[in-house]
Amino acid sequence: MRAFWLIPALALTACSQPNTSVEADLFDQLSAYCGQAFEGRVVSEDPRDADWAAQVLTMHVRECSDEVIRIPLHVGEDRSRTWVISRIETGLRLKHDHRHEDGSEDVLTQYGGDTVSAPSANQADFPADQFSRDLFERENIPASMANIWSITLGEESFTYALNRPDRNFEAVFDLTQPVDAPPPPWGFE
Repeated sequence: MRAFWLIPALALTACSQPNTSVEADLFDQLSAYCGQAFEGRVVSEDPRDADWAAQVLTMHVRECSDEVIRIPLHVGEDRSRTWVISRIETGLRLKHDHRHEDGSEDVLTQYGGDTVSAPSANQADFPADQFSRDLFERENIPASMANIWSITLGEESFTYALNRPDRNFEAVFDLTQPVDAPPPPWGFE
């Protein structure tokens, strides 16, 4: 009879445990870098990436909440790009917020996708969602409809990649050497 008192105590303990889902792990691990900036470089060898490869890349884990992480990506002096990673009911969402220098949205903005399968503790893939496919079709860039973006968070690096048939882009950022935070991205002064 004494064991019956354990059931409510065990139920209460189980309810009070932290969220240990793998998407929470990836999201929470990335949140741990909030406020920090890191330099990176293009590591893919596609000649179409020569302009980026010649620039200093800086990612800034600038804004973090329990639901959204905003990471501006600076390519040299170009401050037009921000990765937006959100928790959603089924996993994680990645969107690309692109702005002009005056802060207005670029025609190619808010594209991205949701994880289809559960992210691992350190990696997530984001196939292009319907909004993105419609945008790419409307802007006459049908090859982008097959885009799959990924983020990988290692112990010492953050990797952002874009893959589709006949296209691979990959940039790696060194998490061991924080740098000074860059200016805010365009539109978020």
